[in-house]
Amino acid sequence: MASPTRRALFSATIFLAACGFAGSLLGGKVAAQSATDESTLRDSMKSFTDVYALVEANYANKLNTDQVDKAIYDGAIPGMLHVLDPHSNFYDPKSYAQMREDQRGKYYGVGMRIQPQNNKIVVVAPMEGTPSYRAGIHPGDVILTVDGKSTDGMDTAAVASLLKGPRGTHVSVTMGREGASKPLTFDLMRDEIPQYSVDVAFMIRPGIGYIHVTNFMETTSREVQTALDKFGPSLQGLLIDLRGNPGGLLNEAVNMSDKFLQKGQIVVSQRARKGVFPDQVYTAPTGSDAKYPIVVLVNRNTASAAEIVSGALQDHDRALIVGETTFGKGLVQTVEPMPENSALALTTYHYYTPSGRLIQRNYNNVSLYDYYYVRNDALPANDTNKEVKLTDSGRTVYGGGGITPDVKIDTPKSTHLEDELLQHRVFFDFSNRWLASHTVTKDFQVDDAVIGQFKQMMVTEKIDYTDQDFADALDWIKASIKSDLLTDQFGQAEGLRVKADWDPMIQKAVTLLPQAQALETSAEKIVAQKGPDRPGN
Repeated sequence: MASPTRRALFSATIFLAACGFAGSLLGGKVAAQSATDESTLRDSMKSFTDVYALVEANYANKLNTDQVDKAIYDGAIPGMLHVLDPHSNFYDPKSYAQMREDQRGKYYGVGMRIQPQNNKIVVVAPMEGTPSYRAGIHPGDVILTVDGKSTDGMDTAAVASLLKGPRGTHVSVTMGREGASKPLTFDLMRDEIPQYSVDVAFMIRPGIGYIHVTNFMETTSREVQTALDKFGPSLQGLLIDLRGNPGGLLNEAVNMSDKFLQKGQIVVSQRARKGVFPDQVYTAPTGSDAKYPIVVLVNRNTASAAEIVSGALQDHDRALIVGETTFGKGLVQTVEPMPENSALALTTYHYYTPSGRLIQRNYNNVSLYDYYYVRNDALPANDTNKEVKLTDSGRTVYGGGGITPDVKIDTPKSTHLEDELLQHRVFFDFSNRWLASHTVTKDFQVDDAVIGQFKQMMVTEKIDYTDQDFADALDWIKASIKSDLLTDQFGQAEGLRVKADWDPMIQKAVTLLPQAQALETSAEKIVAQKGPDRPGN
């Protein structure tokens, strides 16, 4: 383990790299700094190391390794990077390893989603087809020990780390289960566990496909193609749900867009600081002749690569974008490995849509909290502070931060009762107790008897409500009960299908497919009249 002083010097090196002084970090392409700039940066580094030396020598308690790691990895380095922009970031060894695992779309373990509940680590659901699923582990099982080591006092990250390991190795897990007279022990053989970015894809109406894409990792475009192949030639319309998608890999956003655009159409452009990197333009490599209408559903948490897909399909009039104005993350980070298995993600480019819209939202003089959580989604049509661009067919679209939807659909606001039920995990507990003495089929309906037992659990959990509160939330409560029951009985995909069938934003989006068809038909005529030199080609 490196000494505290060495870590302080390492942190100072990161500071110089982030400011562009260490040209080798970016492949030697950073423009040379003036002598004054170099002197200023060296003074800053000396100030940092001087302050750290004083802290190390004089702090009331002797600094231990964990304190040093936290001060540098969680404080000093992220703090100096966030002065530059909200997205430049430093990954310590753990977070860098987790990022790479997320990008690959797989890991080696036993395949269960876990969460803390009442100071215990509880199984949310085993993933279909994994060792946990095949062994018969149930949602609601409490993890007591892993390889004989008690989980008391552990968080989910620590337990997950114990469950992971090389493929083909064994791990013994002891579970507590409601209704079982004694703990159950499972001998599990670790295997490759896929993490899917397309977590649900099905025909939501006859001829209408629905795909939910959670993020963009190495397997995303293949998963989207698998879903399209499953729909087959009967596909007459497509709803792509990108709500809450935080983005991910640029090349996967390009490859997904390629499933719907014509060959050679621009997907996105990257522009760097002049003299640092050359600008780059990404186009659809093979293209598609598919003609069905597309609606893309977005919200305020649709970001980065998901905004690239949304912006490309909107600018080429290939899809109707509906929902809320997206997040507005158009800063591109180059991730460079650093010493000690860490990495620096430094902003090097800006993203632009095919029409030339800047995706990135303004972040000057805005706190990190306000940047991420306090935003105004309203966009008046005559807002002079927004860029005005044109799609291929000449429709007006707005830039200056995020993708503005063609049709605005607000996310429904939850009621106090709904928040209480989720906070107390009433659906999760009800599902476990119900399935202890019942089974359900995929056509299960939540009838009055089920509602009656659910109300009894609400009394047990001391959930206060009025008859009107319950009536107002009844459809949502029924969908949530059925979703949790089918998730427990048949796996996550079945539960998500139930929620999609109920979701009012999805239901509204489906009704807009004729409008999407009219948009595409009109755009084709206008573009054909313009000839081959239309924008975006």
